[in-house]
Amino acid sequence: MALHAAKGKLIGVIGDEDTCVGFLLGGIGEMNKNRHPNFMVVDKNTPLTDIEECLKKFIKRDDVDIILINQNIAEMIRHTIDQHTAPVPAILEIPSKDHPYDPSKDSILRRAKGMFSIEDMR
Repeated sequence: MALHAAKGKLIGVIGDEDTCVGFLLGGIGEMNKNRHPNFMVVDKNTPLTDIEECLKKFIKRDDVDIILINQNIAEMIRHTIDQHTAPVPAILEIPSKDHPYDPSKDSILRRAKGMFSIEDMR
């Protein structure tokens, strides 16, 4: 039953070239019925507005359930990520080759810490 419900759902990726290529080689690359890809390669020349628009489009797509974004890119558009509070699609921040993961910056972990006190987490 759970497999049937998840059929046809995609993972969206917003990341640097190495991250996107890695996931594409893993087989996540798809196009929706309007021929829009489920990934965006971000480099130093990519305008912030393009990244924000891509994230907003992924959030609105009914075929994307998880959005993976490099944490350093997420930091650039943090205000847009923080506005998204729905559980689906889930926005997960991942490290990149050049930028290690910092749990203190992760939006999901910050929300979880706000819901529970430190004593509850021990």
